Amino acid sequence: MKKSRKVIIGAIIIILVIASGVFFGRNYIREMVNYIKGKIEKSDETENEIPVFAVNIIPAASGQIQDYIALSGDIYAGSTVDVYSDAAGKVAEVYAVLGRRINRGDYVAAVDPSRPGMSFRNSYVTAPISGTLIAVPATVGMTINQAVPLARISGDGGLEIRLNIAERFISKMALNLPCEVTLDAWPGDIFHGSISEISPTVDMASRTMEVRVNVANTNSKLKPGMFAKVKIITEQKENTVKIPAASVIRRYGEEYVYVVEKDPEDPEFNIVVKRTIVQGIIIDGIAEVLSGLNPDEEVVTRGQNLLDEGSRVNIIERAAPLGSN
Repeated sequence: MKKSRKVIIGAIIIILVIASGVFFGRNYIREMVNYIKGKIEKSDETENEIPVFAVNIIPAASGQIQDYIALSGDIYAGSTVDVYSDAAGKVAEVYAVLGRRINRGDYVAAVDPSRPGMSFRNSYVTAPISGTLIAVPATVGMTINQAVPLARISGDGGLEIRLNIAERFISKMALNLPCEVTLDAWPGDIFHGSISEISPTVDMASRTMEVRVNVANTNSKLKPGMFAKVKIITEQKENTVKIPAASVIRRYGEEYVYVVEKDPEDPEFNIVVKRTIVQGIIIDGIAEVLSGLNPDEEVVTRGQNLLDEGSRVNIIERAAPLGSN
């Protein structure tokens, strides 16, 4: 259709040129005919050129992928013990210093149990466990009885983070699931822990379940009361093929990617081949590929929506495989 239209237009132009040639001579007619013929031939060549699309690619990587639940909570002392006096009276001395470590049997305070008209020796209060003093409410001169705590000791059993899990995630919870902990106080540091306790009941008001995570206090950087961000690793897969999730095209219920290969008819050019894939989990913009793609195959990550099977492409940027940084 296009060719016949060009022939008609060319014929009209030639007739006009011949008509004007009456005034300008045969040489003018010959030159104009050759010029128009050349233009038509050049236009035909341009139409026959194969379009080339600019794309970015990345090699499919093989490695680890994790599914996780991101939560946040407060850090608590793993075990705490309140220290009480065996005798009622006035606090005569306080030996405990807030924040310092104390050993079992060390003096915490001295209590004078004397009463009007009766004098007694001081009763010494000792630490029942070893640990760190996280609260010392006792002060010299205050009157106490056996129900008033003089100090609180955080034991050496480590720290724990208390989290509230939404009801929809309860089926994924299990004891000893690994966790990664980060804090704004220590940017860049990752602390490791695991689930140690799971509540047997769900709060009816919030529809959440409490989970406790033991965390290793590396170099004593963590303190009770800190705010922590926790990733509970619910699923971890090794040696799986993974690609950027944005490279996957979804049309008419089908999921596929374009892979770059050499053009078998002209190896100087690259073409794309459509690969139908089956996806697994998608985490942080990374998709797991269960089938349909092999490691190191070069997948189009940008410009793929303009492509068809066999389209020629020009690689603008080749990104490093996922996880290679």
